[in-house]
Amino acid sequence: MSKIYNWAILGCGKIATKFANDLKLLPNAKLYAASSRNLERAQNFANDFGFEVAYGSYEEMVADKNVDVVYIATPHSFHHKHTLLCLKNKKAVLCEKAFAMNVHEVEEMIACAKDNNTFLMEAFWTMFQPSFNQAMEILNSGELGKLKIVRSDFAFNAPVLEDKRLYNPKLGGGSLLDIGIYPVFAALSSLGVPDTIKSFAEFSSTGTEESINIIFQYQNGEMANLTSSFSSYSPTQTEYLCEKGYLVLNPRWYTPTDITIWKEGGELRTIESQHREGFGYQYEAKHVMECLDSELIESPKMSWEMSMKLVGILDRIRVDAGIFFPDHDQELFF
Repeated sequence: MSKIYNWAILGCGKIATKFANDLKLLPNAKLYAASSRNLERAQNFANDFGFEVAYGSYEEMVADKNVDVVYIATPHSFHHKHTLLCLKNKKAVLCEKAFAMNVHEVEEMIACAKDNNTFLMEAFWTMFQPSFNQAMEILNSGELGKLKIVRSDFAFNAPVLEDKRLYNPKLGGGSLLDIGIYPVFAALSSLGVPDTIKSFAEFSSTGTEESINIIFQYQNGEMANLTSSFSSYSPTQTEYLCEKGYLVLNPRWYTPTDITIWKEGGELRTIESQHREGFGYQYEAKHVMECLDSELIESPKMSWEMSMKLVGILDRIRVDAGIFFPDHDQELFF
């Protein structure tokens, strides 16, 4: 039997509500602590989801010796700071993506995990979705021949509100780090790190990037075309175009979804998702506890190397597009 782990939530926002709901599906996950910078908010969150205790500061929460693992759900401009706080207090960390604002911050987070011999993983939940993993198995099997092109998008129309996270530069606003990271992940996880990157961005009235189109090119001729936007809607699907057919992760491709496969000769089939409960966050949480059971400080599936590659590509895109966060990027741009 797996150990029962006391989970804490750091940041009681929208994504934390979905994650907390899915934690209830795991018998070895105990909803223990909710923490916010506002005690009333933390108490309301704890009451809504059945957490045992609530804290009005993150410092109080990490000082609680009963906390085993922390899910960090604050805006990504705070991920570096909050991850270091948890790791220095020997709390295992599952930190939402984007892992941090740039490669320098991620390097420091990983170094801190090593120094404190404490588990750290980026919460890239798509990596753990059954449909995504099945798609990767099919592509790697050679059934469709060599993968040549990846097309992936994620877009929705959001109001321009500077005080809200999506358009606030102080909170790391912009489509790339919020939703564009998914199409980038789709290309990285299937084709690897690109040799050449070209990006074309449009900026909002707040100064944040609103829409971006990205092209990856590889030495062997593979390509990727990736799009994210807060100003329009898209199918939100990923297409893998191969020599002998294609595979589509259907909308919303980054969550549990169906797979469509077409093979030369006209064969078309659909693999229906077997996912039945929750939003799909339980898969990454289950993996974290399996790692802790094995006394690992790094996930073998969503490894630090993978996170470093991902943030490195995001940095290259931002440099090319001129997406700059003054409070974080001095070393990146100058």
